[in-house]
Amino acid sequence: MYEPQQRHSLSVDQVFQPNIRFFVAQVDGEPAGCGGVGFYDGYAEVKRMYARPAVRRRGIAKAVLARLEEEARQAGHTLLRLETGIHQSDAVAFYERHGFRQCLAFGPYTGMSEAQIGTSLFYEKRL
Repeated sequence: MYEPQQRHSLSVDQVFQPNIRFFVAQVDGEPAGCGGVGFYDGYAEVKRMYARPAVRRRGIAKAVLARLEEEARQAGHTLLRLETGIHQSDAVAFYERHGFRQCLAFGPYTGMSEAQIGTSLFYEKRL
């Protein structure tokens, strides 16, 4: 769906850095969804939200996002941003339902080429 240079997820090593919080939601003791939030200068960024298809529409993603927002607030951030892809229509609809509005590229994305971010959409939300 996306070329390798268009994938902006965290590596395993990055997930374990001090500025990242990562959470896994469970249903009946099984992983059902996950999400991370990174803390940067002036904003927090949602990283890698996901809910398994079998448990979608059961509030898993909403609960994960609420936790990420709370983590950002507790870290002193009032602006939450994210990057997603143009082919992620369910994710785009979810983020827009939860108060995110499209914005310009931010942070490290501003220095990337069109080949790297041409399929990206950027969103932000005031907390």
